[in-house]
Amino acid sequence: MTKKILAVASAGGHWQQLMLMRPAFAAHEVHYITTLKGLSEQFGASPASLVPDCNRNTALRATLCFVKLIGLILRIRPDVVISTGALPGVIALALGRAVGAQTIWVDSVANAQEMSSSGRLAKRFARLCLSQWETPARAEGVDFAGSIL
Repeated sequence: MTKKILAVASAGGHWQQLMLMRPAFAAHEVHYITTLKGLSEQFGASPASLVPDCNRNTALRATLCFVKLIGLILRIRPDVVISTGALPGVIALALGRAVGAQTIWVDSVANAQEMSSSGRLAKRFARLCLSQWETPARAEGVDFAGSIL
């Protein structure tokens, strides 16, 4: 059965890892969301939308991101929301869960010693939370199923 997937990642390594996961989405309708203009076009990831980048130190930008994501999620009505990070992905997971979507977080492969701060927050909203390293997965009580890279 075809699902509507909302795939969300900030620019940089988070986006790179999400792009490596694209074959897993091939049989589904996917809408991508990122934080850098032109990035989705560069990777041929469409349809796509842009949200403001934000982090825990940029409250106004986080609020703007939240508002933009509310509109996108209400319009798209995804069955699944998946993110590799960072805060925009956590916000998308929280909003997705609020509308009944399945939610998946894949913590960055860069976090070999401990889970990212976004990952620790995402655990509250993700029905499936994965670390790409065994040690942080055990320490945080999340799943490990291998790494993307």
